Amino acid sequence: MAAVKRGFPPVVDGDTRVLILGSLPGEASLAARQYYGNPRNAFWRLMERVLDTPHVALPYEERLLALLSHGVGLWDVIAEAERPGSLDSAIRDPAANDLLALIETLPSLRVVAFNGGTAAKLGGRLLGDGVPAIALPSSSPAHAALTFEEKAKAWRRLAPFARSNSAR
Repeated sequence: MAAVKRGFPPVVDGDTRVLILGSLPGEASLAARQYYGNPRNAFWRLMERVLDTPHVALPYEERLLALLSHGVGLWDVIAEAERPGSLDSAIRDPAANDLLALIETLPSLRVVAFNGGTAAKLGGRLLGDGVPAIALPSSSPAHAALTFEEKAKAWRRLAPFARSNSAR
């Protein structure tokens, strides 16, 4: 039996306009205790493209603050699950985070974005039709079907929902 893996608390504030939901952090992220902590994961580079601001070179805590300053929050659909390794296909017995309860605390929320197919499939069921949602290609290095540029083009759909730094 695989060990139970637990995700991180949400990174949001009252100004969160975009909530990006992954599935469950992978091994490298759990070890680093950081969202998207695997250096091969394209998430932070994708966010640089979406927000037109640097993130990759920043220390982790500053990355989170930079996202929040643009109205972008993070969490995961799955609170905990059994999973050997990092692949979403290996997730067993997932327990969901209470997405609806979190969303109720976000008065400025305009859209939920799912990072990858597993997050979209599970999260879409939890949210139903009450919240506008966008399914995005996974930022994971395991999702190699698209090039970085193809992923970046899809992720740029978030830009109109985010806030410029000067608006805060």
